[in-house]
Amino acid sequence: MRGRAQEAGAVPVPAARRPPALLPASWRSALEPWALLLPAVLLVGATFAYPLAELVRLSLKSSFGQGVGDSFRELVRDSTFLLALEHNGYLLLAVPILTVLAVALAIFLFEGIRGGRLYCVLVFLPITVSIPVVGGVWGLMLERNGGLNTILRSIGLDGLAQDWLGSKDLALWSVLAVIVWSQLGFGVVLFLARLLSIPPELFEAARVDGAGWWRLHRHVTLPQLKGIVQFYVLLVTITILSWIFNYVFVITGGGPAEATIVAELYVYRQGFLYNQFGLASAAALLLLAAVLVFVFVFFRLTGREETE
Repeated sequence: MRGRAQEAGAVPVPAARRPPALLPASWRSALEPWALLLPAVLLVGATFAYPLAELVRLSLKSSFGQGVGDSFRELVRDSTFLLALEHNGYLLLAVPILTVLAVALAIFLFEGIRGGRLYCVLVFLPITVSIPVVGGVWGLMLERNGGLNTILRSIGLDGLAQDWLGSKDLALWSVLAVIVWSQLGFGVVLFLARLLSIPPELFEAARVDGAGWWRLHRHVTLPQLKGIVQFYVLLVTITILSWIFNYVFVITGGGPAEATIVAELYVYRQGFLYNQFGLASAAALLLLAAVLVFVFVFFRLTGREETE
């Protein structure tokens, strides 16, 4: 009884007070996302900041006894580097080719053609194979006496058999064809996934209004694919400018007679074969600058279209 009385008459203990906030609530809500991003920003900075700074330092270092930045002067005079940039420009033709083919194949597969799943697997399969394997297999297929020419001769098309990788006129276009074959599946699956997410009511409404196959896809499908097509064009362009070293290195090694040399292969040769690190760094920095300029212009143009 005494314990209950004491409990009944006990004075309540006041709750502990929170310490005063160091920052106003509005500041905390504004800074919270940046605090969450800080670890990732620090990690990316530690991963890329030092290599980039070292790249700039090596590119500005005097390499030929002519002063600071002489690597850039030698670079613009190097016909091999200019030829490599020209080849990168030619390979950019893969961008419209891949985009058009991927959109067309995605539409046909979306229409539900017979055996569509099998075609999806066959189209997407090359992207799952590593680039060195793709390059090695196609290097054997495109030799003078390789698989492609053997097939052409066996069906009586001897006139079409060519030295696909040994000819200066055909080698670069053969590499371009391999790149298209390897990269096409990603675009098809990307566009097909977007098409499958479009509400069926849009297509039904267009058909009710009398739209035929061409008008249906021109006025309904293509506008719905616009955003994802822009993303794909950006991705493939960056790939062609800075991610095709493996294809060229494995298939042709830059030959014959530098007919397939690209900027990445030039950087590799100067840095790791000839020990011209200043020249290699300058070429890599110019390539990085070209990619960044393209990305900036691309986003400015696409952003202007959206505002209009």
